[in-house]
Amino acid sequence: MRTGWFLRIGCAVVFLTGAAGVASAFDPNGVEDDAAALPNVRALAPLPTPGRVGVGPTFAPAALSAPPGVSAKLLPGPVVPPSVALSAEDEFRSGTRLYYAGDRKAALEQLRRAAEHGHPIAQWKLGKMYETGDGVPVNDAKAVAFYREVIDNHADDARGTPQAAFVASAFVALGSYYLKGVENAAIRPNVDRARELYTYAASIFGDTEAQYRLGRLYLEASGDERDPRQAARWLTVAAKKGHCGAQAMLGQLLFTGDEGFSRRPVQGLMWLTIARANATGATADDWIREVQEQVFSVASEPERRRGVADAQDWIAKAGSP
Repeated sequence: MRTGWFLRIGCAVVFLTGAAGVASAFDPNGVEDDAAALPNVRALAPLPTPGRVGVGPTFAPAALSAPPGVSAKLLPGPVVPPSVALSAEDEFRSGTRLYYAGDRKAALEQLRRAAEHGHPIAQWKLGKMYETGDGVPVNDAKAVAFYREVIDNHADDARGTPQAAFVASAFVALGSYYLKGVENAAIRPNVDRARELYTYAASIFGDTEAQYRLGRLYLEASGDERDPRQAARWLTVAAKKGHCGAQAMLGQLLFTGDEGFSRRPVQGLMWLTIARANATGATADDWIREVQEQVFSVASEPERRRGVADAQDWIAKAGSP
């Protein structure tokens, strides 16, 4: 599996690097509230009742009476129907119901059983829980292990499958671990490896968070690795899909310009205005508001008018932020 996705990422990089132009709805890694993430996969059906899965209704065996003169010891015991083992999907659904009911401990065990049976979304969810300390102590080594399970077995899954967004999110999460390193998981900081993982999720799965992080990586790199044009390409792709972080970073890049990259102040103001409209108001979005205000204050009056008007047109066509 790893060889397959590694070769495919190489093809994607060659294609995108040589391209002259600028090269879904749901991104589990970009959604911090897990309650908004898991229900998007599939409506949770009630758990099957033991004894009623594929075998019809079952009833408690009736007690047998011994005829006169016959010892009751000779009668066969009651027939006990075999227990019905839950499928990985049923275990995942059960764990999800327990999770949203607030029983993290029981949910963890149920999700773990689903993960052991190869359920990719259960594996991703456990990785996210250990990464963020959601009901369990933070454990980056365990998070990495679960994310790797997803990647090793589902890197070749097609877009549009129920688990595709979660597979892409696992690539992004593992890429971020390679950026900072994980001592107890024997992972040293490796920017090249992080870029490979981001590129795979961004190109093969079209993941907006991966596209944003890849653009940011190209922009914040040093030396020959820094590539503002490549950054602009990836940020544009993510911005057009509604990623407000990509919109803000692209807007700032276009407004200020860069080495070998001419200024486009009106477009920059447009994207910054769109980003601010899309910002949720959370503390994590403070930088978007600060950048927009700073750029707006130094722009000329004609640039402001045109930038805001273009932003309003874009929002009207794309839908309300």
